[in-house]
Amino acid sequence: MCVMTTATAPRPASAPAPVWARRAAHAIALCAVPSGLWRIAMASGVYVGYSDRVLHDVFDIPGWGIAYVVGLSVLTELAALFPLLLVTDRWRPMHPGVLAPLAWTASGVLLLVALWQLVVAFTVESRTYMSSGTAQTVWGFAFAPLFAIPALMTAVTWSYAKRHRAQTRTSPPSVP
Repeated sequence: MCVMTTATAPRPASAPAPVWARRAAHAIALCAVPSGLWRIAMASGVYVGYSDRVLHDVFDIPGWGIAYVVGLSVLTELAALFPLLLVTDRWRPMHPGVLAPLAWTASGVLLLVALWQLVVAFTVESRTYMSSGTAQTVWGFAFAPLFAIPALMTAVTWSYAKRHRAQTRTSPPSVP
């Protein structure tokens, strides 16, 4: 005889994510691509606006800085794939009660990071390393999409929390 507990009970199906939430989750992943490509170009030796001296002294390129910059690009893109967990019905690695607070925390952290990056982008020190003109414009276009991520992440998280909150209200109580 198999006794079903809340730990072993299958999770009830939740309402599918709205189309706008799916699109927003995919947009988050796409927003991280331009800055990642810019960093990889920098690590590969493509001129991105920094002199060879700045690349060597500040970013340690060539050297360990290459691993850091490429690793940062990979980690950023992997993190940008996280919202896809909030809109998929195929794979649920965590219980909604765990995933929703984690998503809200990620939204808050992303907002703080975006605000911090605005401060850094407009400080004198960060602008003295890069040559002026075209390089700064390309850098701006490569990193600008990252500022859409906190709003998109918050919208996707809200949609996820709303769907799963409604699910827990309507699901029947489990039998011990």
